[in-house]
Amino acid sequence: MKKMILSLAAGCMLTSAYGQQISQKEVARIINTLAADDMQGRQSGTPSIDKAAAFISNEFRKAGLAPLSGEQNYLQSFSRYGLHTVATTLTVNGVAQNWPVLTIGASRHVQLHRDTAQCLEIKVTNADELRAVLGKRKSMQKNIVAWLAPSLDAYLANLEGSISSRMYATEQEVPADTATRQMVLILEREPLKADDNWSVDQTRSIHAQQFTNVVGMIKGAAKPDEYVIYSGHYDHLGILPPVDGDSIANGADDDASGTTAVIMLADYYKKKRPARSLIFVAFTAEEMGGYGSAYFSQQMDPAKVVAMFNIEMIGKESKFGKNSAFITGFEKSDFGTILQKNLSGSAFRFYPDPYPEQNLFYRSDNANLAKLGVPAHTISTTQIDKDKYYHTVKDEVSTLDVKNITDIIKAIAVSSGTIVNGTSTPTRITPVSQ
Repeated sequence: MKKMILSLAAGCMLTSAYGQQISQKEVARIINTLAADDMQGRQSGTPSIDKAAAFISNEFRKAGLAPLSGEQNYLQSFSRYGLHTVATTLTVNGVAQNWPVLTIGASRHVQLHRDTAQCLEIKVTNADELRAVLGKRKSMQKNIVAWLAPSLDAYLANLEGSISSRMYATEQEVPADTATRQMVLILEREPLKADDNWSVDQTRSIHAQQFTNVVGMIKGAAKPDEYVIYSGHYDHLGILPPVDGDSIANGADDDASGTTAVIMLADYYKKKRPARSLIFVAFTAEEMGGYGSAYFSQQMDPAKVVAMFNIEMIGKESKFGKNSAFITGFEKSDFGTILQKNLSGSAFRFYPDPYPEQNLFYRSDNANLAKLGVPAHTISTTQIDKDKYYHTVKDEVSTLDVKNITDIIKAIAVSSGTIVNGTSTPTRITPVSQ
């Protein structure tokens, strides 16, 4: 590996051995563990994400991190509220069928049958057709019943945990049942004939679902009440319809790569004496709507957060080549300029986000604090416009460049040095009106 030549600018906290402190072997170990098949895709609300949280907690423990102030351990738990199915009765020609039924929307009680007025039935045979049907949910002119082919079985559990019912911070915020039109997805385990009579009766009620961020910290030696945050999300999509026999959405790039960076940076900085307090957080439920970062942000005083390094999808070479990454919202503060200055003399470059049309700045976990004025940015390399593995079962470690990931983590460690030691403070972002 070609040794990176870096300036020893005052306050960069560099040592001649910094490269050995972030080893490619350790990066490979962590990312392979997080993206392994036995993690079952780390979907929020499933046992698999609890297993991932336990692994990350153990890594924070080995690094010697302290729990966040007010927490007993590294697990920052909270609840969100949504609708959960209580009872379902589906009959075909008067015979009860144990077929999966999922209601999309706020309806608490669904009663539909073949003769229901204004009821549109749609046969759905593949994922593209399912996406098209789901796209109709905000403009429905009549009730929709979508009969899904058996091959789409894995989609239903995924949808129930994400699109079927938005989650709310309190029970009182869950909207009243005012839906006049309903969308119901039914898995058709046996072929339904045109003259078959069917009926569905489903009851749903409000329930609480627990989520867990994993958070550790290093208390600052000189400025303990000023915080620098390193973050990534550790959840992913879980189980998807199989492709070539594989149904596990491993989420290696999205975002085991970023979570690996957070763990490695925790270990790196524990060996230093940072002036500012450092918080390392693996967020849950990013894929469901950023619930983990939203809760975390509500526990922080934004005035005390100096900067946030959110790290997402750094597993592949960026469009600018190796030794490069881009920063979302580059123009909104001088965060990126500080980072690049601290890498003076090196081959590594940080670039502005090359995909402004994707609105990535407000699509990741940095957004909740950025809206409050914190210079909170996401560092990434993903070529989002042409990544064929994004949100598929093919997002596996074998598609990643582990050496490149390691080099990016090293660059983040060194480039954040003056922010960590208190000699640089990024300008604030203009807050977004709530």
